[in-house]
Amino acid sequence: MATQPDSSTEGSSQKPDQTNPLHNATDKTKSFAEYSGIAFQMLGTIGLGVFAGMKLDEYQQNKQPIWTIILSLTAIGASLYLFIRSLTSK
Repeated sequence: MATQPDSSTEGSSQKPDQTNPLHNATDKTKSFAEYSGIAFQMLGTIGLGVFAGMKLDEYQQNKQPIWTIILSLTAIGASLYLFIRSLTSK
């Protein structure tokens, strides 16, 4: 037994309804996931810079945390650069 297509969608070439709450929720979820990923990437980059700086200071037995300061600021700059680049590429 063959089913007949719904007459309301037959011959219709309209775009999906943008007022559909499910469509809007999906867009919000994608946006949230995307920006959460960027935040974790920034956190990882800065954390890696601080960790590497602490290990270098420990290895060189520095009295002042020179490498920690330098590498953490470099990591902050790099993460901000990557964040801005990801925003402008869209």
